Amino acid sequence: IPQLQAAIDAGTQILYCEFEDPRHYRTAVHLVRERSQFLFVAPPRITKSNEQWILQQVRACNPDGFLVRNYDQLQFFASDRTIGDFSLNVANALTADYFKQQGLERLTASYDLSIAQLEALLTTAPAEWFEVTIHQHMPMFHMEHCVFCAFLSEGTDYTNCGRPCETHSVTLRDRVGTEHILQADAGCRNTVFNGTAQTGAEYVQRLIDLGVRHFRLEFVDESPEQVTQTIHRYRQLLHGEINGRQLWRDLKLNHQLGVTRGPLGS
Repeated sequence: IPQLQAAIDAGTQILYCEFEDPRHYRTAVHLVRERSQFLFVAPPRITKSNEQWILQQVRACNPDGFLVRNYDQLQFFASDRTIGDFSLNVANALTADYFKQQGLERLTASYDLSIAQLEALLTTAPAEWFEVTIHQHMPMFHMEHCVFCAFLSEGTDYTNCGRPCETHSVTLRDRVGTEHILQADAGCRNTVFNGTAQTGAEYVQRLIDLGVRHFRLEFVDESPEQVTQTIHRYRQLLHGEINGRQLWRDLKLNHQLGVTRGPLGS
């Protein structure tokens, strides 16, 4: 909620949010409704056949729309405003056309694309269909196993674990000492996010020239102050007041777009 409030105060027009506890969505909707902004809420990345209740809880908060992550959500929210997330893996014009026919307002370009492949996508399908994420902690893997439950409780599942995910922060240290961020979702599944945020700032002007008008910034564990600063710097970038190299140096980010530097630099 503090991150969301910082983004609201920064004047961000379209906001996305995802919470471990779906009950927080009502608070988020209330905060945004006090301003002339729009809130799209994001259900968990995976939807099992017995988890329609989670989607019902998400819809009950009555947001402006939903960030669709999978086919079940595409069907469930068919009558609502929807934007397709990166997990739909839109990587070519045929896929983009299919999902646009399902009623999605915009499509998030796949995170697997190199900059050359992304440019090809934007020239073979209308660029206004797409939203490109230019700041993110890359989600590295998503798992059924709940680390919070296994190591921070005596329980076995959400019915008896005490939900330590709501009160503890956990990172996983890799072999070189980088600490990657662990987060749980409403379905008690865990996502590991890269501990260092990365930016596609150096490619922004090229994407604008190709017709992209929607850019996304994603935050995971940043403080409200970091959220405010980051939004401000990207706004300066989009207005031409700074360049991409200045931005990634100032924010100490990895200057890459997508999964790895290698293919995206090709």
